[in-house]
Amino acid sequence: MMKLETFYPSKVWALLLVFSMAIPFSGHAEKSREHDDPVKLENPMDVQYLKKNLRKSSPRLILTPAIEKQLKKKLKTDPVVQNMYKALQLNAQQIQQQPLLEREVIGRRLLATSREMLYRMNILGMVYRMEKDPAVLKRIDEEVKAVCQFQDWNPSHYLDVAEMAMAVALAIDWAGNDLPVATVEQAKNALIEKGINPSYNKEGNVGWINGTNNWNQVCNGGMIAASIAIAEKDPALAAQTIHRALEGMPHALEEYGPDGVYPEGSTYWSYGTSFSVLTSSILESAFGTDFGLAEYPAFIESANFRLLSIAPSGWYYNFADCGDQRSETGDLTLAWFAAKTGNPIYFEKERFLKDPQQMDELPRYAGAGLVWLSQFERSSESELPVAWKGEGDNPIVIFRGGADDPRQYYFGGKGGRATVSHGNMDAGSFIFELDGVRWVIDPGNQPYHELEQTGFDLWGRCQDCERWTLLTKNNYGHSTLTLNHALHINEGFAPVVDFKEGAQPEATLDLTEIFGGKADRVTRKFVKENDHSILIEDQFRLNDSSQHITWQLMTAADVEIVEGGALLTQDGKQLKLENLSHPDLMISVISLDPPPLELDRHIEKLKRIEIRMPSHIFPQREGTLRVRLSGDTSL
Repeated sequence: MMKLETFYPSKVWALLLVFSMAIPFSGHAEKSREHDDPVKLENPMDVQYLKKNLRKSSPRLILTPAIEKQLKKKLKTDPVVQNMYKALQLNAQQIQQQPLLEREVIGRRLLATSREMLYRMNILGMVYRMEKDPAVLKRIDEEVKAVCQFQDWNPSHYLDVAEMAMAVALAIDWAGNDLPVATVEQAKNALIEKGINPSYNKEGNVGWINGTNNWNQVCNGGMIAASIAIAEKDPALAAQTIHRALEGMPHALEEYGPDGVYPEGSTYWSYGTSFSVLTSSILESAFGTDFGLAEYPAFIESANFRLLSIAPSGWYYNFADCGDQRSETGDLTLAWFAAKTGNPIYFEKERFLKDPQQMDELPRYAGAGLVWLSQFERSSESELPVAWKGEGDNPIVIFRGGADDPRQYYFGGKGGRATVSHGNMDAGSFIFELDGVRWVIDPGNQPYHELEQTGFDLWGRCQDCERWTLLTKNNYGHSTLTLNHALHINEGFAPVVDFKEGAQPEATLDLTEIFGGKADRVTRKFVKENDHSILIEDQFRLNDSSQHITWQLMTAADVEIVEGGALLTQDGKQLKLENLSHPDLMISVISLDPPPLELDRHIEKLKRIEIRMPSHIFPQREGTLRVRLSGDTSL
């Protein structure tokens, strides 16, 4: 497995992703392609509906008396729930040894503080519901008063407000009438003044209301939780805000369509989707309905995307601004999908039964996650496909060997466009694993704050914007094609135009648009030939603008140039690269360790394998390049 100089243990990387999952381009979301109006959620919300249908007493956010009774029953009988609760107890002990939170803004963001508060209230709140320990209640009281005394919750970066509002709303709901009346009143005032009211400032950062990415999911979810918490104090504001959220959320939910691909990648799926399932649970418990959120087209199917994005190595297919590796702890967001479907494929039982002492810090929605674990009842089962295509704004294809594959075959390829939220100039790129080794890599993400504090313009996405100078963002850092040594066209879209399943699945992408007229047509076909090889076939129809073609492969393996291709060696294994169509073309190896720019992510031993082709090698202006990667090095 490759080594990354900027690789972090899971806990530290999760902290760094505070800054990595915090901002869409230009602070708001724009649609990457034209869409019809999204499917709407049911939205009967007004003051009259709110007063008639809102549960009158707490708990009513995720928990209800009936749900809590079932959870306590499972705590006596269910090994998974018991084990995860022990982990919550350990986390609660650690929290109580930490100082109270202070308003610490890092760069543009209060987000680390808001997330820590959401984590603390999930853990302490759930432990208090189960045990009614006065010491835990006292700590919840102190935590709530501390953050409610902040001058504001940093509305210029609204994720900070949303996560803090969710935390405070859960705290006063779960601690219920046991908190001092003055604390609850202070919290409700803060939820209105620091949480909801700034979202009506049209000059502020409120593009998320009808945005299309994770900001929509997080911020609307936080405002719904806050609104329910203050509903008796200001029913008109609560109803108006929930109504607005139910109108706005479909703009982000439609991005899951048609097949469940989350355009921003797997770790962003975790972020955005975790808040959507929190929101679904909150609405269901408070009103008896989530107004169609859970049944939104392709939303449930996105759980398959999440699972399919995890390679046998434990690394993600880390396209877009995705993190590298998954946590060793079970996926609590997937547990919600397991509870909804009854499908154990989404219930990571063995990971949930891991020694609680080894689980470290749990996700910041772990209290809610315990509820979802308690709600799982097995009723159906399905297997993941071994060949899968997901359409949408950032289409991908995945070929796998299956659960019992001794070669641990995994391939991921993608189309899309650079200007999708958190997108890169990576259309046509792919990753490849075999024998437990990631041979072809995506350079992945890098912490945003480290870039922003230098003054780097990370979020502009015009053709000449600074974002595209980074190796993690431009086509020179991905295993794709480059024409005339130029950047891809930022708005060019590469669709999947053909897909075949079967013993030798294949997928074809049309890359023509990303080259902006430098060729009349360019397609790339991926074929899984067998259990140890992948064939990449590129077809070109060139024109007078076509001067030079570069075929690229990113790897951290050692590379030996051999006749007709190259031999890659890593972790004691080997992979052969064969230029089947043009074996006389020389392979070039460009070292990217150190990377071209000081701000680039440093990946140890990173290199770009290139096959360089002047256009005149295709005298009829049409031709095909065929390259095979094979684990059978005797070929």
